[in-house]
Amino acid sequence: MFQKLALGCITAAILGASGAAVAQTPVKIGFITTLSTPAGYIGQDARDAFNLAIKEGDGKLGGVPVQLEVEDDGLKPGSAKQIVEKMLQDKIKLFTGIIFSNVLTAVAPTVLQQNAFYISNNAGPSPFAGAKCNKNYFVASFENTSPHAAGGVAVNQLGYKRVALVAPNYQAGREALEGFKRDYKGKVVAEIYTKLGQSDFSVELARLRELAPDAIYEFEPGGAGINFAKQYANSGLSKTIPMVLPVFSMDLRMIKATGSAAKGLYTVALWSPELDNPQNRAFVAAFQKAYGRLPTQYAAEAYDTANLIASGLHAVKGDLSKADDFRAALYKADFKSVRGFFKFNTNHHPIQNYYLMQIKPNAQGELLPMVVRKVLSESKDIFAAECPLNR
Repeated sequence: MFQKLALGCITAAILGASGAAVAQTPVKIGFITTLSTPAGYIGQDARDAFNLAIKEGDGKLGGVPVQLEVEDDGLKPGSAKQIVEKMLQDKIKLFTGIIFSNVLTAVAPTVLQQNAFYISNNAGPSPFAGAKCNKNYFVASFENTSPHAAGGVAVNQLGYKRVALVAPNYQAGREALEGFKRDYKGKVVAEIYTKLGQSDFSVELARLRELAPDAIYEFEPGGAGINFAKQYANSGLSKTIPMVLPVFSMDLRMIKATGSAAKGLYTVALWSPELDNPQNRAFVAAFQKAYGRLPTQYAAEAYDTANLIASGLHAVKGDLSKADDFRAALYKADFKSVRGFFKFNTNHHPIQNYYLMQIKPNAQGELLPMVVRKVLSESKDIFAAECPLNR
């Protein structure tokens, strides 16, 4: 009798220890992003902010141990697809990190076909907000046309009647200009498309000089945007033709690289380091302390994405096999966003605010985007009606 009791206790202890070990197994998160190429700083900011959220949780998100598996896509859709296929073979079921829409468009179907989850921290291709929406696909940033629709509203408010548009010729670039035109009330005198990653804009600047619009709206992300702004200023065009930009064309890292050429430019964004709410103040201070620099919007979006994922992992105690519960928790968006107001529409894309900002020196003489006004309140993208998801 005693032997049986002792054996039973030993067995229970082993099972209990095994259960504890399973409970502490980290959830692996596939973080595929752009770390090389001139746009690599964008992925670095996103990675650093996501890691900051994990560090603040002592290696956990939502109380669940996590392991971030970071890979560089090199801004190549084919490379990203190979990376995600390998990660899926390694049983990773949760993905984020991609910056560029052409990369996400190549990756998302592969993830979703395997019933895994993709939570976007930046890219938001429009088809996935509408007809191609998916129950396991969430976007914590924006739908691609929405920030540029806000740009169109901002340009209306600034009173510019004739505008030339400039963007790279890839999915997000084309969607950017479509978004701008949707709510802009004036005349678009030209749509100028450049190559993705282009560095010399002399031909485009000559054409802009000839067109002589009231203003230009320019979307050139990363290194291309830095080069465009410098060449625009050096050409003298900035003295006669104002330039309005989405934040992707003049983020904080780009402002520092561009220098005085950025002063006075208007930007449109969903976030600023100057937004006055407790979560944002704490985030900006923590990021500066950890990395010695101000966070960009890419960092802010990634930090929000990490905390959104934390809310989902907390709800299922890290058990992603409880897919329905994880999905429902993500949709609730039960976290404090650094951008203030945030909730999901039925297509799993944000309802949020957009702001017009102007780049000005702060009290220390550092150029920063200062909020001029709120452009749109609780803005929704236009594609939700096409999404077959019902709640």
